[in-house]
Amino acid sequence: MDKTVSQIIKERRIELGLTQLQIANRVEVSEGTVSRWESGNIANMGRDKIAALAAILELNPGIITGWDEEATIAPSAVKIPVLGRVPAGIPFAAIESIIDYEEIPIEMARTGEFFGLQIKGDSMAPRILDGDVVIVRKQPNIETGDIAIIMVNGDDATCKRVMHHENGISLVSNNPTFQPRFFTAQEIEKLPIQIIGKVVELRGKF
Repeated sequence: MDKTVSQIIKERRIELGLTQLQIANRVEVSEGTVSRWESGNIANMGRDKIAALAAILELNPGIITGWDEEATIAPSAVKIPVLGRVPAGIPFAAIESIIDYEEIPIEMARTGEFFGLQIKGDSMAPRILDGDVVIVRKQPNIETGDIAIIMVNGDDATCKRVMHHENGISLVSNNPTFQPRFFTAQEIEKLPIQIIGKVVELRGKF
């Protein structure tokens, strides 16, 4: 008898030696939600959760969606969602809808949670151009000089190089025509300023 999607999810999790709580933490859902998925309640699973779960379990997303009944374990790569455009200039609210997918090596996917973001603007030119996609590893802290995706005021997302100082941080553009933006430690807490993740790869578009 063919296995159900919920059976595949559970068996694959156990095969990889992962607990429901570990899956929940990485997909950013509750442990109870993972339990429901493994019990067959997957009708309302969002596309971002499908992509994240597939990456963690090293499965083709088609297995979870049921779109590809012949899909098997992905041999070398997994798909991650590309989220709404993020300005590389004056920040504006990031669109959270999935607009595309990119593949990353399975070895990379095992090291954390990844997603893609499409850049708008030229403040990170000439290295990162309007329309390019950056691959981001979700992490709350980065080293000074790293390029990151930062949330400003809680709902504005921007791509900038982060420089740490004793009394705050600066968000620096590659394009010298854009002035650095400095935030004090108090502003970081009040606005707030939040590091969403580190840019680890650039997918240039032509």
